[in-house]
Amino acid sequence: QVQLVESGGNLVQTGGSLRLSCTASELIFSFNAMAWYRRAPGKQRELVATITSTGGTRYADSVKDRFAVSRDDAKNTVFLQMNGLKPEDTAVYYCAADRFGVRYWGQGTQVTVSS
Repeated sequence: QVQLVESGGNLVQTGGSLRLSCTASELIFSFNAMAWYRRAPGKQRELVATITSTGGTRYADSVKDRFAVSRDDAKNTVFLQMNGLKPEDTAVYYCAADRFGVRYWGQGTQVTVSS
């Protein structure tokens, strides 16, 4: 059973930065892609960023130029660097991994941005 463990969520002021980490129980290069999602209170889950096994990245328009996804295969970890945080970024952030049509999810980490 694949396990994904997120960390790094916290309370931060507007304009601040956080770096989220997602560590997998298996070699992350075995996944076709990994992604960060978020769910804000009362809203649907939103795709934030993806990174493929070859390092290709994509971002939601709402976070482009502020967030950066990266990976460290040696540590089986994917990161989400979040800069210029806004109150609307407040959400539970989830890590996801895809492998041959199967999706795995982490438990989530809370990010709260105060105004």
